[in-house]
Amino acid sequence: MLKYSFYITAFFLSFLMACKQPPTAQDLVDKAIEVSGGEGYTTNYFEFTFRDKEYRLSREKGRRILWRLTQTDSGVITDKKTDSGLERYFNDVRLTIADSMARKYGNSVNSVHYFAYLPYGLNDPAVHKRSLGRRLVKGQPYQKVEITFEEAGGGEDFEDVFVYWFHEETGKPDYLAYLYHTDGGGTRFRVAYNERYVNGVRFVDYENYKPRQNGVPVSQMDSLYEAGALKLLSEIKLEGIRVIPDSCN
Repeated sequence: MLKYSFYITAFFLSFLMACKQPPTAQDLVDKAIEVSGGEGYTTNYFEFTFRDKEYRLSREKGRRILWRLTQTDSGVITDKKTDSGLERYFNDVRLTIADSMARKYGNSVNSVHYFAYLPYGLNDPAVHKRSLGRRLVKGQPYQKVEITFEEAGGGEDFEDVFVYWFHEETGKPDYLAYLYHTDGGGTRFRVAYNERYVNGVRFVDYENYKPRQNGVPVSQMDSLYEAGALKLLSEIKLEGIRVIPDSCN
């Protein structure tokens, strides 16, 4: 009788384990956004400093406006990025700039804002998500998700490929890697640290690494990191962070 009960119990445990489905890539992204700030990403004004430049995010009738202010010896250069493109001002006087330079400045502004608010943005309509399965990094369990972009709505860097490592317990993206094509292209791996919440929204700084050899698949950067085969290039630090309810919403 005991032997029979053992087999019945083992059968049901196996059945339950077989029925437990791993989280989808969408599930992982949804949880990450929720635990990192949720609606706070869409209902607040943001301000921070990165490498001596001030960045702001405001909204006008639901439209996001990205700002970058650069202090020079003779005045302030203000870049204003919207869905319509980039406008550049010097001491509040609008400047005429070539389309190619406007795209370059606009991409630069957008890139800093994009990384600052991660994982917000991973549910944009142009984003495709694909689960890459489970992986231990530094002894901790993570779910890997690949992010790619449609050409329509994916911006000028739509060919870039990202991989995120979401912690199975916290849901937070502690690591990310990306393959980019601008300025000769390359691959980077970022390690999040100095986590802090400002008015309910999560911010982190990053250690920024590159592989010691070219051609490494972006999905394998975690293995190189654990093997000590990456070179530390820089640290990405956000300072003076302010998160304020946006009265324009």
